[in-house]
Amino acid sequence: MGQKAKIIWSELSVYIYITIGLIIYGTGVTLFMLPYEVTSGGVTGIASLIFFATGFEVQNSYLIINLALLLAAVKILGWKFCVKTIYGVLFLTFYMWLLQRLVLDADGNLPRLVQDQTFMAVVLGAVFEGIGLGICFSHDGSTGGTDIIAAIVHKYRDISLGQVIMLCDCIIISSSYFVFVDKYGETVAWQKIVFGFVTFIIAGITLDYSMNRTRQSVQFMIFSRNYRKIADKINTTGRGVTVLDGQGWYTKTERKVVVCLVRKREAQQIFQMIKSVDPYCFVSMANVQGVYGEGFDPMKAKLKAAKPTLVFATNNEHKLEEVRKMVGDKFEIRSLDDINCRMELPETSDTIEGNAMQKAEFVKRYYGFDCFADDTGLECAALGGEPGVHTARYASDDGHDNEANMNKLLANLADKDDRTAQFRTAIALIYNGGRYTFEGVVKGHIALERQGEQGFGYDPIFVPEGHTETFAQLGADVKNNISHRARAVQQLCEFLNKK
Repeated sequence: MGQKAKIIWSELSVYIYITIGLIIYGTGVTLFMLPYEVTSGGVTGIASLIFFATGFEVQNSYLIINLALLLAAVKILGWKFCVKTIYGVLFLTFYMWLLQRLVLDADGNLPRLVQDQTFMAVVLGAVFEGIGLGICFSHDGSTGGTDIIAAIVHKYRDISLGQVIMLCDCIIISSSYFVFVDKYGETVAWQKIVFGFVTFIIAGITLDYSMNRTRQSVQFMIFSRNYRKIADKINTTGRGVTVLDGQGWYTKTERKVVVCLVRKREAQQIFQMIKSVDPYCFVSMANVQGVYGEGFDPMKAKLKAAKPTLVFATNNEHKLEEVRKMVGDKFEIRSLDDINCRMELPETSDTIEGNAMQKAEFVKRYYGFDCFADDTGLECAALGGEPGVHTARYASDDGHDNEANMNKLLANLADKDDRTAQFRTAIALIYNGGRYTFEGVVKGHIALERQGEQGFGYDPIFVPEGHTETFAQLGADVKNNISHRARAVQQLCEFLNKK
């Protein structure tokens, strides 16, 4: 199966699971809640109250309310949040409508599957709801309703999603008193509220159990002399492996310990791999309360008054100083050194845009941080655009030698009448799942010799258009206002300030 096919199947399987969850949830509401006039939480609960009071079908109220909430969500939270929610709302509306048409009796009433045992219906309905929501939420699905309200409130206030949903559900269930008090009297009305809260509690417990079952993880510690083969084999599953140094105290010899965290459902596969390599090794497996990070659950703790972090894929202090001044205090800008990145970033593209994106993607993939990276090319008209993508390593592929680079460029231009040139900077940004590029260009010409002591790179020989001095003579303040990097960063800042 090709990479594209795998991506398509992965996305399709998510919607299959969400659909299964919605079917289970819709069955619980339609066959156990509605026939016994029990109110659960969420927009489904509001729609149920409208149905009990007026006879207006549940799915119609559910759809109308959710459409209004979705319009607000699209405007405030964006389309990315709403795609699966829209699918969930539309499918659940259709499924409840269809199921009612299939089970209604001759008089148009929903059947009572457990006769007059309301409490049993509440338990069964709550279990169906909890399992269905658990499957749906585990795959980032949503039934809309109070989930949308909670997400909107959470965006502007430091209140957890669970707290908002719980408050909404308590209000909805308690309000059922006013629907039933005139219809059945106070005693029955209070009973309905009690049944509603029983549903709320059981559904919540079942939801937690269902989600935790799918998210349970285990930690393997493997003591084997064949640790390399074991680690390589586990890596083929897509799971990361860490090899620790240890010492066997009985033998007083060095030993390696392979540590691996996987989902519990993957444990048997890992055992098989270990045994196929070394059936006599020592293995410890332990249940883990929670695993957070790539491939597992995201860390959802919200840092109070914390600025968003962006990594600038460089350790060049001159670049960092320029960019930090221009970005200001809205973001925390970290360098590669700040995230302990000691690896050589890839720069194998034949364009500066490609190189910038390669570096940003590398940091995002291996370190997890949202990141932006730049690449700059000095393009001389008389040299057909050279040095271009090779600007930093123009004189040698071994490293950045500013003096050698300038010497080579001045030598190549010695017999050229046309000394016009331009600096072009491309910035690639990976932020909140999106990929963006920005470009800054400053035109000018190459001086006959070095002039000025400030700046770095080719600054002593580049004279920007509209000036008679080189970047190295103009100084940092002037350069930061007119340079190619300044213009690209300005576009980056304008973009980020809208977020």
